[in-house]
Amino acid sequence: MRGMKETSSQQMQFKAIQGCLFGTAVGDALGLPFEGMSPQRIKKLNPTPLRHRFFFKRGMLSDDTEHTCLVAQSLIVSAGDSQLFVKQLARRLRWWLFGLPAGIGMATLKSLIKLSVGVSPEKSGVWSAGNGPAMRSAIIGVYAAENNELLTSLVTKSTLITHRDPKALKGALIVAKLAAENAIAKEINIKQCLEKIKPIVGDDDILTELIDKAVTSASNNETAKEFCHSLGFHNGVSGYIYQTLPVVLQIWLRHPRDYETAMQEAILCGGDTDTVAAILGGIVGAGCGADGIPKQWVEGIIEWPRSVSWMNELALRLARAKKEKQKPLAINLLGILLRNAFFMLWVLLHGFRRLLPPY
Repeated sequence: MRGMKETSSQQMQFKAIQGCLFGTAVGDALGLPFEGMSPQRIKKLNPTPLRHRFFFKRGMLSDDTEHTCLVAQSLIVSAGDSQLFVKQLARRLRWWLFGLPAGIGMATLKSLIKLSVGVSPEKSGVWSAGNGPAMRSAIIGVYAAENNELLTSLVTKSTLITHRDPKALKGALIVAKLAAENAIAKEINIKQCLEKIKPIVGDDDILTELIDKAVTSASNNETAKEFCHSLGFHNGVSGYIYQTLPVVLQIWLRHPRDYETAMQEAILCGGDTDTVAAILGGIVGAGCGADGIPKQWVEGIIEWPRSVSWMNELALRLARAKKEKQKPLAINLLGILLRNAFFMLWVLLHGFRRLLPPY
């Protein structure tokens, strides 16, 4: 790591953070062209072997990766201070909204509008159990992997800015814990991991049943698509956390550090493909590191100003922030507006393309 004396633990932390960021971004970019499609239609498009399809043969990023980057920036500035973290994240989310992002979720949109008119981050969240908090919590899990109290505090504050339903918080906490375990464990002990998330599940009978079904399905070596069918998710995985979480868990239990296979399974399920793949990608990437992600998938992302090299520098600064004060990474705000305008145009073109066969 440039500019700082490396220790073995610092190297491992950087690799986990970098893997989480790249894993989130690649999953997001690979899943984006299939978002909202049924598994039946995705199969007709013959998506495997996976490749980038959004902008010709290149990939672009949605809010899943953008929120992860906003969280990473906030973690750098706050340096473990959860009160400062929530203020930083709220400020960055306001600016993110002013950049006119495409495809923002309704719950997140309502919450950020409230933030923008002066409502405090403690009261801005709306009652929703969507995927928003979970899609930005894997990076928190990696950052606070060895401090459960800090992890819980940061995830809770990140969640309540936009979502107040306890289901959203439980989902985000479990995603963070899985990412934390993948980042620090030399070998994954599935039984031990499940024990660690039990306190989060608590007396939630619905979540308990979903997790039990995911564990049983993984033990039977069912594909994620077969698991979705057994749960009645025939048209794909929705943006509801209690649909996304069991599918992510089922895939992770079978492929905790096999990034390529995990992404293929997630996308073939259909539905909210970019978010499911981004959440799973952040967890798996934290364990396998950037070296475990196919190089062509990383290099195939065409983005600016949040480029791959920009995210790599972000990972470096976040890793350093654990030991020494770091400045947040600058980003071109005019560039974001121009990029978002182009991205919106391409999203609309994809929408028109979906009016054509195969259905």
